[in-house]
Amino acid sequence: MTKRLYIETVGCQMNVLDSEMVVASLRKHGYELTRDQQEADTLLFNTCSVREHAEEKTYSQLGQLKRLKKQHPEKVVGVMGCMAQKDQKLIFERAPYVDIVVGPGQLHQIPELIQKIEEGERRQMAVGLGRKDGSLDEIKRTHETFDPLRDPTMRPTPFQAYLRIQIGCDKFCTYCVVPSTRGPEQGRSPWRICDEARILAGQGCKEITLLGQTVNSYKHVGGDKTTRLAELLSELHEIDGIERLKFVTNYPKDMTYDLLHAVRDLPKVSPYLHVPLQSGSDAVLEGMKRGYTVADYRDMMARIRETVPGFAVSSDFIVGFCGETDEDFEQTVALTKECRFKNSFIFKYSERPGTKGAERLTDDVPFEVKQRRNNDLLAVQSAISEEENQAFLGRPVDVLVEGPSKLAVKKGSEDDQVLQLTGRTHCDRIVVFEGNRRQIGQTLPITIYDSTAYTLFGNVVTEEVGSETFSLQIV
Repeated sequence: MTKRLYIETVGCQMNVLDSEMVVASLRKHGYELTRDQQEADTLLFNTCSVREHAEEKTYSQLGQLKRLKKQHPEKVVGVMGCMAQKDQKLIFERAPYVDIVVGPGQLHQIPELIQKIEEGERRQMAVGLGRKDGSLDEIKRTHETFDPLRDPTMRPTPFQAYLRIQIGCDKFCTYCVVPSTRGPEQGRSPWRICDEARILAGQGCKEITLLGQTVNSYKHVGGDKTTRLAELLSELHEIDGIERLKFVTNYPKDMTYDLLHAVRDLPKVSPYLHVPLQSGSDAVLEGMKRGYTVADYRDMMARIRETVPGFAVSSDFIVGFCGETDEDFEQTVALTKECRFKNSFIFKYSERPGTKGAERLTDDVPFEVKQRRNNDLLAVQSAISEEENQAFLGRPVDVLVEGPSKLAVKKGSEDDQVLQLTGRTHCDRIVVFEGNRRQIGQTLPITIYDSTAYTLFGNVVTEEVGSETFSLQIV
């Protein structure tokens, strides 16, 4: 008898990939997806602990299930991911009707844990040991055996997929829980990664995004061979069917010339690089224990400008970190203007239990100040993004068409409807244009005629043959 699974995912791309694999695993046990909590036999929440807001959102959603669980005690409710690893038994205390708590390194156990609940056993918890007590072999084994499971319906689009190449993190930034929740940094074996990429290409994926907490520090040692990201990109580049390769998230000091040469010389590799700066103040960077200085970041930007034509760099920022002064913030604004990021993701600092920041530092910047700095930096970045996008006016760009935009269909039969489509350039800029459903999944030449801070608008490039005009690649 078919069972129904409801799954809710918050957080990073790694969580999206984890959810895809959990769904694939449960499909093998007779589950189908549903978006209706009422009809679900099992409800899973894949969680994030990087920001307080994400955690409180999950606890709020769990609170809304109290009545449903009371009415239908046979439903299985599970919490998985980073919050599950961090909070563990606290989840059972705050939401006593939760049946399962599973850390990110134990997701392969979920079918077994669900079965135990269905057979009448009490609460089940599967989490990793702490960094001091845990076994590297244990962590590696759980991920390596689980990663190949994929469910295409959970991907961003049928033509795009995430592929994990690295697990965990060893940077221990004072604001971040990831080293504790996802364990030590390890690079997956290149042959496993390439095998998985071939499967994805065979399923019609044209764009693969390689994932790692500090993805450009990827390293795998096998026998007498050491493989780093540059070599891995070269191997993936040879796989037929793949048109684009991206990788996120990067660490500034690991942006080497060898890697940048691979970005420059391998046509499939996107010149888009996401490299969080976090702050433009050396004092704040030291408090964050980021391991680099403003000068180091400037040197990295110089290497990128020198090496990669048509590059685009985006960043992350945390405003209102412990002890951040007005002068520190103004240094961040100045460096943002200097670097001219394509876009930036800006967050207000929130103290995370279990981090060194929570143990050793005082969260002394008032919320109102954090909010003002967030808005000010966002305004600066928006102005830069708008100026940078204006440089594309009148230019043709290649766009991988992802699907319809949020705007309504305009006219025509289903196959020939004229509708707003959206896609991305090779350097990750969003482009909206008029087209039809047959163009979804194609890479089309688009000429840009207008722009905003975060969107380019264009038309499909046409060419004249004799007295007639034909749209290119419309089939």
